[in-house]
Amino acid sequence: MTQSKGRTLAPDEILAVDQIFDQDDLDWAGVVRGWLDENVREQIGDWYLEGTIPARELAEGLGELGVLGMHLAGYGCAGSTATQYGLACRELEAVDSGLRSLVSVQGSLAMFSIHHWGSEEQKEEWLPRMAAGRAIGCFGLTEPDVGSDPAGMKTRATRDGSDWILNGAKMWITNSPVSDVMVVWAKTDEVNEKTGEKGLVRGFVVPTDTPGVEVPEVKRKISLRASITGEIVLDNVRLPESAMLPKASGLKGPLSALSEARFGIVFGVTGAARDALEEALRYTDTRIQFDRPLSSFQISQQKLAKAFGQYSSITLTAAHIGRLKDSSAGVRPEQISLGKMVNVDTAMNVCRDLRALFGGSGITSEYSPLRHAVNLETVLTYEGTHEVHQLTLGRAMTGIFGFAN
Repeated sequence: MTQSKGRTLAPDEILAVDQIFDQDDLDWAGVVRGWLDENVREQIGDWYLEGTIPARELAEGLGELGVLGMHLAGYGCAGSTATQYGLACRELEAVDSGLRSLVSVQGSLAMFSIHHWGSEEQKEEWLPRMAAGRAIGCFGLTEPDVGSDPAGMKTRATRDGSDWILNGAKMWITNSPVSDVMVVWAKTDEVNEKTGEKGLVRGFVVPTDTPGVEVPEVKRKISLRASITGEIVLDNVRLPESAMLPKASGLKGPLSALSEARFGIVFGVTGAARDALEEALRYTDTRIQFDRPLSSFQISQQKLAKAFGQYSSITLTAAHIGRLKDSSAGVRPEQISLGKMVNVDTAMNVCRDLRALFGGSGITSEYSPLRHAVNLETVLTYEGTHEVHQLTLGRAMTGIFGFAN
């Protein structure tokens, strides 16, 4: 029996989730989406297959659009709300996680560190250029043998007269091969006043063309391919005293930046889930199987309904955390950990489940759900692994520090 087709609902319409955002914020998100549709969306599948992205060209365009460091104030930055920044991340990751990573590392890691912990001279030198996309930054914290234990970092900064000498290596650094400036974290010989231990962590603003710096690119990635990833190798890199971030002392500096980046992820991954849903709705509506559209089968509708519910849930979570961050009370680290833990895992499962609706076609670059799912495997791991966020929440719930157990 042929049934008449009623009106279809888009992902944001089921729970009217857009109604929880101000119209001005939604209008801004529409501007970002329009720019991405015009400049990026058609090429992203090819960039993914090629394992690269035109980072400098995109940085300049994104700088002109106003999204680089948009949640910072002054020095060419827009000073937007956290929610507005989050909605921009949602649109970026709806195209590809690699694109959101470029923006996140630039604004929430490198620029945030200079803006929050840097000297006036460092801010004036770098932030206007980075906000405009004329300079690309990266963030050197993760090390090859350290991973989720930044306190165990091996990169060292030692005094030599009035200079600092840096030696060490960083790994899995987004943007490093194309960067102009790096924020590098290293242990010094200074004594930590809180713990009494030698080895206080300091941050340094390092121009990439400084002698002794190498930034080899990481090749053969399976995930996050539309992104440029590399190492940072430091071999007796001599820096003046003015290169040190004067307001950063201990791990609070890098961890505060990571919290900023994680917030963007909480919002961003909802875009990947939304895009997978939109693609699945289009495909199942036009794919004819047994003389009927694929969307008419009960099992298809079950998959779509489950994905709609999961997407709505993580979007509401992101919106709430955005409001907390914009409030006078602010947002706590464990709240951001909850958002990252739940939203990334859920979005990844949404994309995986929806991929099955495409059959064999779903493994090609023509459709986005599998690309999103594979990208989210990386997002699940970086800016704190899934397990680290589980333990962060476990400590908040029980009061027991379970990391070393």
